Amino acid sequence: MKKLYLILMLSFFGQKVDAQSNILQTYINQGLESNLSLKQENLELQKALKSIDIAKSNLFPKISFSPTYSLAAGGRRLEFPIGDLLNPVYSTLNKLTNTNNFPQVENVNQQLAPNNFHDTKFAVQYPIFNPDIKNNIALQKEILQSEYAKKRFLEYELRHNIEHAYYQYLQSLEAIKIYGNSKSVLQDLNVLNQKLLANHVILKDVVLTSEYELEKLEQQIIEAKKNNDLAKAYFNFLINRSLEEPILADTSLIQSLPIVSDLGFYSQASFSNRPEFDQINSGKRINQSLLNLQEKNAKLPQVFIGANTGFQGFGYSFSNQAYLVAQLGLTWDLFHGYEKKHKIEQTKISTEILNVKLEEVKSQMQLQVVQKYKELQASISNLTSAKGGIEKTQKIFDLVSSRYKNGNAIFMEVSKAQNDLLIAQLTESLIKYDIWVKYADLKKVSGI
Repeated sequence: MKKLYLILMLSFFGQKVDAQSNILQTYINQGLESNLSLKQENLELQKALKSIDIAKSNLFPKISFSPTYSLAAGGRRLEFPIGDLLNPVYSTLNKLTNTNNFPQVENVNQQLAPNNFHDTKFAVQYPIFNPDIKNNIALQKEILQSEYAKKRFLEYELRHNIEHAYYQYLQSLEAIKIYGNSKSVLQDLNVLNQKLLANHVILKDVVLTSEYELEKLEQQIIEAKKNNDLAKAYFNFLINRSLEEPILADTSLIQSLPIVSDLGFYSQASFSNRPEFDQINSGKRINQSLLNLQEKNAKLPQVFIGANTGFQGFGYSFSNQAYLVAQLGLTWDLFHGYEKKHKIEQTKISTEILNVKLEEVKSQMQLQVVQKYKELQASISNLTSAKGGIEKTQKIFDLVSSRYKNGNAIFMEVSKAQNDLLIAQLTESLIKYDIWVKYADLKKVSGI
């Protein structure tokens, strides 16, 4: 029931967020389709699938055709004086029997390396009992699942990196807009100061000060545009397209806030959805498959049947050279310095390491969820005070500006009020998008 509740909640909140940022979701889908890292991982999946096919091929008979033809000269020779031993006896027997029934025999002087010799054969081998094959297939399947887990992790990371980069891009756009509005206000003040100077109401230093403030703001605008260009380039890099490609801005995001559930919901979601758990569990299953393979290999033999058939003899002739050899073989490693035992223990230790890693990751994720949740709550709370700051600085600017136009305030008061308003506007904008950034971080550590 808890899992069903979690799925329903994730679906509900996912629909809310998508409804607020359809443009962003389109970019996320585009990134998942075109990202080069994911394309590489898809190739790794295909490679893992082929590894399973390779492992399954060992279940079938192995048939090979291997003709050989040898020419030899020199080397060791077999010398045996059979003629010297038998010929005197044969000669005596021929005289006694008055026949030639006992011919003379040549001494043996044979080159050991076969010359003008061929062996043209077909070899067939089929495993009757080999636990390694079955367990290796299971191992390769678990490796495939590990690759799937790795792909899900890459998709998960990419999705949230794109979301994070998009909010940063919107934030840089908003900063340029605020700086632009502030520039318009300073330009109007500069025009007013020029008129006041012409009418000898103010001194030249006031005009120079207003021009200097305008130049400082221009530098800030240049910096903001640079940040915007970098944010755009990074976002386009994530979705694998030209770095200068224009980006559609979903400005409706700044008019709303994300729907935030309670801390327990995100904690439970992290245990159910974080891809790191898939990777660790996949590693444990791989170790278990490897352990099964090692234990079976340590206790059981391998049995196979086979046959060799073909032609063998001197001179490449197939006349009276046919042969057939049937085989029944068994391979059983009985002792090798407890090597197999040590390998089994090593695999068990690897599994224990993964169990400890799993507990460590659980604790880390709990900490991450709490941190990101508290940071998000703090940003939401800061937004209220930031809005109050804009209202106050706007009123102060309007009052000081009105007094300045009536000659009841100095320019430094106007400049300070305008700068305070600019800072308040930038702060509110920063906090609004920071809330979405913090919300994206919270979703990331929660596996949503």
